[in-house]
Amino acid sequence: MQADYVIVGAGSAGCAMAYRLGEAGHSVIVIEHGGSDAGPFIQMPGALSYPMNMSRYDWGFRSQPEPNLNNRDMAVPRGKVIGGSSSVNGMVYVRGHAKDYDHWAESGATGWGYADVLPYFRRMETWHGKGDSDWRGTDGPLHVQQARQWNPLFHAFVEAGREAGYPVTEDYNGHQQEGFGAFDMTVWNGQRWSAANAYLKPAMAKWDVKIVRGLAKRVVFEDHRAVGVEVTRRVDETIRANREVILAASSINTPKLLMLSGIGPGAELQKHGIAVRADRPGVGQNLQDHLEVYMQYASKKPITLYRYWNLLGKAWVGAQWLFTRTGHGASNQFESCAFIRSHAGVDYPDIQFHFLPIAVRYDGTASAEGHGFQAHVGPMRSKSRGAVTLASTDPADAPKITFNYMSHDEDWQDWRRAVRLTREIFRQPAMGEFVKHEIQPGGGDTDAEIDAFVREHAESAYHPCGTARMGAKDDPNAVVDPECRVIGVEGLRVADSSIFPRITNGNTNAPSILVGEKAADHVLGRTPLARDNRGPWLNPDWQTAQR
Repeated sequence: MQADYVIVGAGSAGCAMAYRLGEAGHSVIVIEHGGSDAGPFIQMPGALSYPMNMSRYDWGFRSQPEPNLNNRDMAVPRGKVIGGSSSVNGMVYVRGHAKDYDHWAESGATGWGYADVLPYFRRMETWHGKGDSDWRGTDGPLHVQQARQWNPLFHAFVEAGREAGYPVTEDYNGHQQEGFGAFDMTVWNGQRWSAANAYLKPAMAKWDVKIVRGLAKRVVFEDHRAVGVEVTRRVDETIRANREVILAASSINTPKLLMLSGIGPGAELQKHGIAVRADRPGVGQNLQDHLEVYMQYASKKPITLYRYWNLLGKAWVGAQWLFTRTGHGASNQFESCAFIRSHAGVDYPDIQFHFLPIAVRYDGTASAEGHGFQAHVGPMRSKSRGAVTLASTDPADAPKITFNYMSHDEDWQDWRRAVRLTREIFRQPAMGEFVKHEIQPGGGDTDAEIDAFVREHAESAYHPCGTARMGAKDDPNAVVDPECRVIGVEGLRVADSSIFPRITNGNTNAPSILVGEKAADHVLGRTPLARDNRGPWLNPDWQTAQR
């Protein structure tokens, strides 16, 4: 069992990496603990609440009790299936803001500014949107569809934003992120277009790319060079890499594997009796995520998806999708969105909205109020940081995950603004014919009341990242250099959301795939794609006005 490159993890970045390395003529083995993505629960976009709640497809991680959120332990779904989390996520496609990547570059990730990554975003996607945009890709493996906004509620939400004084944007993934508009989704021909469908399956069909099912235990070294990965299948065996080993196992499992392989904070490793190969204090640190709440409203009109929230309705939607790949099952139903700034002096959006035409939780339970709708809302750039640490030296054990949510004073101020700005949007005339009353939070508007609501109801948006931060080679807290090479050893790279220096503005799947795409060029020793120096739209009055 050997190949030129051994990739751990058939997730978003790992699939993209396997495709590009295979395309270049190299042999690739991808190690994945999960199994097949066949079946309607994953492939039907409208069934998205099922796979992330199924142990067959999810690692089932939980966080440690979060002291600032009433000591709740939080669900941390991660895809355990080919396609990784792109096979169980909400299919929302957000590149992030240009300034996110400029911040990466300023933090030591040289060559990862917006001008550097924009050509890779264009290379990886085929965009199906309104009109043509030279900000978007036209012939990449990843099909991205702009939502058709079928329900009048989707248009009312965007119009309410306009009435409140915010801009409307034709393409938040193009020149102007700020504003209200239609969402992009990784859906094509009515089917979830995961990284497995876009990259891995075509790569396996066309090139020397193979998948091996097994649990990666640790990276195998000879002297200071990574030469393979020890895997448990029926027995323990080593899969050898003739060139390099690439970890793309998620921001939870990648730091765990690094530490099990002797790369991490020296004191932490010694505590578990692991010989220190490279003392990198940043491994497992810098953990970031997005929190969100559901702001729910009862509907005056019976026009929401609640009409299908029964056995007969679900059977009809499912049958229509199975036979025609059309209907409500062909959409993730996150079809309208917004990106706004929380206050004057913020130069680019720091609050995101997902609008949904039903009042429902991620676990699939609908509101007792019946017909309703909701906006998922949350601040994008929390200063709170957590960590992933080892629970034991057993590779089968989950690591300890501590997000440390809401541990920074500014987080509370950001949340109060987010809740109040949301309420203002839903008070606009465009929503007047639909809003019956507020279901959740449903209480008062004082700081204390909003804080209590957040403590009890805030949930992860499932965007963990940052636990093997990319930075300058002489940065003691960086784990990988700007070419994704693990600092302190040879022949080992990381290519997944672990390397984000700071979380991006929005859902993190698109940036994760980007990492696989761009890191592949570094692995292959290619000259990066030519920079695209176009800048983003910024509100000219951002220093003095919130909108």
